[in-house]
Parts: sequence; C-alpha cells; structure tokens
Amino acid sequence: MLKASSIAKSGPVPYDLVVLTRDERTLRRRVLTLQHGEQVLVDLPAPATLRDRDRLALDDGRHIEVIAADEPLMQVRARDAATLARVAWHLGNRHARAEVGTDVLTLQPDHVLRDMLIGLGAEVTDIEAPFDPDPPALHGVPHAHAHD
Repeated sequence: MLKASSIAKSGPVPYDLVVLTRDERTLRRRVLTLQHGEQVLVDLPAPATLRDRDRLALDDGRHIEVIAADEPLMQVRARDAATLARVAWHLGNRHARAEVGTDVLTLQPDHVLRDMLIGLGAEVTDIEAPFDPDPPALHGVPHAHAHD
C-alpha cells in the first residue's frame, strides 16, 4: 500500500488525485481511496486540514492532489454590507465554520442557523460546491473566553 506522511503545497505533476469533502480533509491517520482505485495510508505527524489543491507527498516522492468535493451548502447574502457584517458576527459568535467571500458567506447546512440568518434579514440559498472555510482566528491558541 502507498504511504503519505507529509503535505506539500505544490510539486511535480500529481501521480493521482483524491476528492474529499471539508470534513474528510481533516485527518491524521486514515486510508484513502484514490481516483483510480488505489489506496494510500495517510500517516501525518499531527492532525491537519488539507485545502483544495494541497498535495499528499508519498514516501517515494510522488504526489497525490487533494480536490475539494462538491457538498450541500448554504450561501448567505444580505441587502447591504452592514447586514452581512452583522450576520457574520452572529455566525462567529456561534463558532460556525464559514467561507467568506466579498459579498457572500457560505456554510454547511443547519436549520437552526438558517432560521436565525433569515430572521436577521439574510437571503439563504442551497447550493452544491466545494467548501473551504476560513481557519479559526485563534487556530492553535487555547480557547479561553466565557459566554453569557
């Protein structure tokens, strides 16, 4: 079985590719099935979240390209920048993972969040697309604050 123990951001023409959802792209040790059916054991030194087009470096020097899979998502738009900022604040306050665009927020489906967003004046549309949310601002920093 092939083995990958590191991540690369670029490199030679990929040997093969693997298509994974956002949650599947967070891994440390797992067997993945590549596009052409071969399997690879991913054995990273620490948990990592792969982004679209990252590469898994095989121990023999070849690379496997990681492709972000289409998945069900909610696309959130607002009538103006102030409303979108307020919506983003409420999502952040609930620690919701979101992909931030110029005039749109994208997040995984959640009926409670959907109702809240609509109540805040946002327009919510169901889409299928790759999901690549921004990493937490305090990634790797201990989380220490209280909620009322």
